[in-house]
Amino acid sequence: MDSLGLPFGAPPILVEMKSQVQNYLENPQLLPIHDLEMVQQYWKHDANMKQLCQNEVAATPTTLLIEKDINTGDLAEVVEIVIPHAGMTNKTSMSLQRIPGPPSEWVRGSASNVPFWPGGLEWNPSETMSDLLQIDELLEELCFKKDLKTVPPGFKNGMNFGSSDVNLNLASSLKLKSKPIDHEDSSKLIVDSENTSVIDLADLLKEKGSIFKWIEEDEPLSSKKENFNNLVFLATASKKKSIVLSENENENFDDIPVVDISKVLSLSEKQKLKSTDWAEIIDVSSSLENFNDLVPNPAFTWPFELDRFQKHAIIHLEKGEDVFIAAHTSAGKTVVAEYAIALSQKHMTRAIYTSPIKALSNQKFRDFKTTFTDVGLLTGDVQINAKATCLIMTTEILRSMLYNGSDIIRDLEWVIFDEVHYINDSERGVVWEEVLILLPSHVNIVMLSATVPNTSEFATWVGRTKGRKMYVISTLKRPVPLEHYLYTGLTGKSKDERFLIVNAEGAFVPKGYMAAMDAKKSKEKDAKPGGAAAAAGRGRGAPTKEVGRAPGGGGGGHKGWGPPQEKNLLIALLDHLKKQDQLPVVAFTFSRNRCDQNSSLLTSVDLVTAEERGRIHQFFQKCVSRLKGSDQKLPQVTNMQTLLKRGIGVHHSGILPILKEVVEMLFQEGLVKLLFATETFAMGVNMPARTVVFDTIRKHDGTGFRNLLPAEYIQMAGRAGRRGLDTTGTVIILCKNDVPESSELHAMMLGQPMKLSSQFRVTYSMILNLLRVEHLRVEDMMKRSFGEDHQQSKLGKVKEQLQKLYDQVQLLPQLACDICTDIESYYNNASAYLNLKEEMQENLLTHPSMVREMNAGRVLIVQHQSRCNKLAILLSVDSRSREKLYKILLLVSGDGELANKKDDMIWTKMVGISQLKKGFFYPTSRVNHAVVLIKAKQIWEVTRVQLKIESDKIVADWDNRQIPRFRDNPPGPSCSMAVQELSRLSQSASVEVINPLQDWKWTNMDLVGKMQELTILLNRLASATCTACSQFEQHLEQTSASMSIQEELQRTQFLLSEDSLLHSAEYHSRLEVLKELNYVDGNGTLQMKGKVACEMGNHELIITELVFHNVLTELEPAEIAALLSCLVFQQKNASEPTMTPVLEKGRYRIREIAEKIGRTQQVCGLKEVVGDFVDQFRFELVEVVYEWAKGMPFAEIMGLTDVQEGMIVRCIQRLDETLRDVRDAARIIGDPILYQKMGEASTAIKRDIVFAASLYTQ
Repeated sequence: MDSLGLPFGAPPILVEMKSQVQNYLENPQLLPIHDLEMVQQYWKHDANMKQLCQNEVAATPTTLLIEKDINTGDLAEVVEIVIPHAGMTNKTSMSLQRIPGPPSEWVRGSASNVPFWPGGLEWNPSETMSDLLQIDELLEELCFKKDLKTVPPGFKNGMNFGSSDVNLNLASSLKLKSKPIDHEDSSKLIVDSENTSVIDLADLLKEKGSIFKWIEEDEPLSSKKENFNNLVFLATASKKKSIVLSENENENFDDIPVVDISKVLSLSEKQKLKSTDWAEIIDVSSSLENFNDLVPNPAFTWPFELDRFQKHAIIHLEKGEDVFIAAHTSAGKTVVAEYAIALSQKHMTRAIYTSPIKALSNQKFRDFKTTFTDVGLLTGDVQINAKATCLIMTTEILRSMLYNGSDIIRDLEWVIFDEVHYINDSERGVVWEEVLILLPSHVNIVMLSATVPNTSEFATWVGRTKGRKMYVISTLKRPVPLEHYLYTGLTGKSKDERFLIVNAEGAFVPKGYMAAMDAKKSKEKDAKPGGAAAAAGRGRGAPTKEVGRAPGGGGGGHKGWGPPQEKNLLIALLDHLKKQDQLPVVAFTFSRNRCDQNSSLLTSVDLVTAEERGRIHQFFQKCVSRLKGSDQKLPQVTNMQTLLKRGIGVHHSGILPILKEVVEMLFQEGLVKLLFATETFAMGVNMPARTVVFDTIRKHDGTGFRNLLPAEYIQMAGRAGRRGLDTTGTVIILCKNDVPESSELHAMMLGQPMKLSSQFRVTYSMILNLLRVEHLRVEDMMKRSFGEDHQQSKLGKVKEQLQKLYDQVQLLPQLACDICTDIESYYNNASAYLNLKEEMQENLLTHPSMVREMNAGRVLIVQHQSRCNKLAILLSVDSRSREKLYKILLLVSGDGELANKKDDMIWTKMVGISQLKKGFFYPTSRVNHAVVLIKAKQIWEVTRVQLKIESDKIVADWDNRQIPRFRDNPPGPSCSMAVQELSRLSQSASVEVINPLQDWKWTNMDLVGKMQELTILLNRLASATCTACSQFEQHLEQTSASMSIQEELQRTQFLLSEDSLLHSAEYHSRLEVLKELNYVDGNGTLQMKGKVACEMGNHELIITELVFHNVLTELEPAEIAALLSCLVFQQKNASEPTMTPVLEKGRYRIREIAEKIGRTQQVCGLKEVVGDFVDQFRFELVEVVYEWAKGMPFAEIMGLTDVQEGMIVRCIQRLDETLRDVRDAARIIGDPILYQKMGEASTAIKRDIVFAASLYTQ
């Protein structure tokens, strides 16, 4: 070292990296983790249990604002200001200004959120104190100062902008929501034109030139005033300050109109206020040559010329107005939807497109994806690009988002409702009504529908509900006119027998119908010698017996019709259509099995070319390659491939979803020439054909066979005719046996479509979701339902009637009589007695035992004119009229009692009741008689007395004496004897009457109760002291008038109350069920069960009860999935499954709980039968789902049931949504075991072909 000459020796040498790594690996004891000096230190923490009781501090409602001098920059003062919408969250506020929720709840929301405030409701809870303060500050800025001059320099006249009252009117106009005014309300708001002339400044501003043009004209002042009076429009009830045109008060300006600007906001505001209707029908026949000027910068353009109705719709969309489009299939309604979406993207907002079925949602997603890039899809099991500006979803998903307060609603500008006529669906129609009611006010509405006759009525309801006008645009024009034919061909020469019965102009062609009848008869004559005679015996178009109809609601006729005849008919029809170049064709058949059978009959038919067959094979293989190997060899897959290669397709709910989509896409490409389909193919999916064929015009609707309704026929027939390709569409009805009757065809083809009608009903889900919200009640939903619209529109008149009744009550005179102190009690008891007596008698007289007693000669006690104690003899019973009438002979006074207007008044009948204790009526003057007709309710008692009379002679004698020249003739012997016997009985003390309880031993408890009640009421009436008053009749008449007004007052008050709502009774019954099952407490507050039920998509009660009774916790995931399949499977005619003991026990428990719920519903007043409620849960797919969840291949589980593949896939897909609902319920109640099992069950069933991705989303 020293020899190097370095003072500190040799420099250090770095250790080799290899030796460092080796030392590190071989000596772990040298690692720093074992160094005690590096161990983490621990500080003892004292637990503070009180911290668990602390809540988050409420948001500060105010803050301090420092104001500076703008000139010097010095601090001037510190001001406390209000923080707008402080502390409002998605759990506490319905305001759009509330704080957004977490990102996880941004799309679908949460059941713990409250919805946004629905548009159209009178009160908005988002109008907090800070909002009012801001409005007041705004008003201070808007208020005009008092020292403003009213006459400009150099002008003789000017304007007085009004005092503070006018500004207050302006303030109220800013706070109130603009909405149309009803006729009865608007009449109160118009100022008397004789006292002042008021004009709307907005009307003047629309005219060219000066608003003071009227001053410069030479027209007389009187005519000027008349012209301006025609422009009168004043929409405020507050007192108006006149706007004078001079400061000189001494001058007379009576003829000078006053310009009122206190309500001038905008022309659009003025239009909303001016209209008295909520819907406006747009005349689409008017030309729009200036369309490009009205819409200079369209949000979207098309490569074709728009139709008139489309242009009208776009103009209103540009104005931000709601539209209702009603047009035929393929008319181009989607253009309006596309423009609304384009507008939302232009405005950087969002649009939602709702459809009634999932298949249509998938198809629209693909269509809109090619048009608009930013498109998302939300269905029960699929969520694609959920934050897109255009979202496609089913209406049920949108309803869930509204109830759960999804933050997407904030940015929403347009909601497009496709196929709005689905509101007529008895099961799902309520969803459309709920969504339309719940939409916030800032959301605009586009409704697309098939042609319906009451578009204005429906649009009026939507407009009144949302508080703004709807614009109805309807067109009956078909882009491709339809021609309707009857086809009677079969084979050979008859294969071209097609007869036109409705031409392209929509006119029925009787000549074609007669030709079809003749052709059919000649064919029957050739086939059967007796056929023509049999047909002739029935007459033209006579309907055949239902038992002879073909299977599946076929066209009817001979029992000999079978597969051979069906095959010959189909082959002949296809040859005819190919010859006429009318392929492709959709053959609608109202049976899934018949669709499959018909397709299997055409094994020898090939409708495609070799090139088309290659394209079909390539596309089919590409699509099924997504499936598992064993799934690609499923019988339905291979059979469908064979059919498609020959140009034949099948489309119904039993087909696998992926195969249905393959068929749809090939059909759109024109590669499927013949498609056998059920009615669902025509529901929304826009896939037109050249020709539509109806296998039959009869269908089974769940209760029996019936003809197609006009709306159903039009929906399916509308698939005929491709716009731009065909000049006309061809619709053919097959006459397999008998030709349908002409009246049936006329009603079906040319009849009026079904009206849109309310299917609103109160559901448990609706009640529970609204009980979560403090300011929104179930009654608010019921009031705004479509079914209540007619009654709600009359409320203004009802309120006026109520006020008149109040005034009448105040003017009623007081009865001053010391004896008649109980006369009101007598009136009430007598009224109850009369109502109960009439009701009971009508029921008694229809009973078989009583009918046998009602023979000629039976003595009755009847109510006639002002008396209830008259004896009468029954002469005959007239059952021909709708209400059974009884002809009787009774006694009258003198020359006959003249009918008095008071005889039919209720108080005269009450007077008659007071006469019962005096015995039977007997004339005080000369005894006379009459023959009259009475109703059943006028028969008070049936006596045991049966007289022997000649009723026919008595009636003939009476009728003869009604002729003027025989009027003075004496009565005949038969009549005289009957009158004498009747007089004798009337003077007797009493007559025995028939008592059904004693004489016939009736055990009807309802009848027993009513008769006991009648006895009690009669005793009360007999003990009344007011009957002893000498002026009893006059006092009773006065009391009756008074009580009638009070009863009318009560009825009117009831009409204005919420108890008069159609669904009020159902709501209260369901609420009682929820209270009985502890979903809500006595105050209507949600309990834990109720919060869990809010998470459920359907069957809220049964699922919640299963969770709380721990029925599912002890089961395996596969067993849970299998048992819950009973909630989603609906097919009735399926084979019985083979179940394990555990599954059998589970089925028993589910049915037991369902029976408990059903009994509770019945006790609480709901009419649903317990057995029907229990039987709705079907367990036929339990074995299939269990084996599927255990991993069995799809091909093998098909051997366990006779249910078709498509139905199984649909059931399992819906089951996954139910499993997710139960998993959310387990999370809420804190059951980690059930939560884990539900996740495992969901994972187990989500595999292979059942959850294959839709081709439309790829």
